[in-house]
Amino acid sequence: MTRTFRKPPSPAEFEAIALAALNRIPAPFRDHLGDIILLVEEFADAETLADLGIDDPFQLTGVFEGIGMTHASISDSGQMPNRIRLFRQPILDEWISDGEDLEHLVAHVVIHEIGHHFGLSDADMHALEEQARQS
Repeated sequence: MTRTFRKPPSPAEFEAIALAALNRIPAPFRDHLGDIILLVEEFADAETLADLGIDDPFQLTGVFEGIGMTHASISDSGQMPNRIRLFRQPILDEWISDGEDLEHLVAHVVIHEIGHHFGLSDADMHALEEQARQS
């Protein structure tokens, strides 16, 4: 169910949208997310932006941090859990400027970051997004 927002959602509402998007990931993928953590922050911190070579904090809507499945090994035990960080203000800025459905935009960012966890190509991420949209 798509909701129409007349004003930007609160941080709690935004997190609920992101969690709903995560829960719509098709089972074959969702079953292999493990203990991935989903965080919503207003903006990426300066260190993250510098590490990615990004000057404008509005240019980063999300990031996957951790060891993706294509690089994981049994010697990785004791590592921090993988996480997806969504950056609320850049996503809201894109939503306002492009007029795209907010829930679709958030789902797009969530799926893109999950795609990095699985080592998916852009075409694979697009197909996963279509499957999630049909759920």
